[in-house]
Amino acid sequence: MLSIGFIPCYALLIDLKMENIRKKVYNFKTKNKEGFVQSEIDTLLKDYPNINIDKFNSALRGITCMMINDETVIYHCDIYKALRCGTENRNLRVWEWD
Repeated sequence: MLSIGFIPCYALLIDLKMENIRKKVYNFKTKNKEGFVQSEIDTLLKDYPNINIDKFNSALRGITCMMINDETVIYHCDIYKALRCGTENRNLRVWEWD
């Protein structure tokens, strides 16, 4: 594996991918500052056509959410973690539960 200094290139690429996801989620224009409603999640997911939607949905099970104007609002941090799980084809890790 190639490396740049002490950081393997693969790890650097993963960090860049995760940073891009983080920026996309936290800079996404939502109608509620608290988080995403379903239509916004659907729009966001269009940018990830190869996502494992089962892993994405699984990561959202058991989360805390809120209701605003009769719509379920999911926090940015939960959408970020779910996107990571879906794009990395994995389940939430123990330390990612909140």
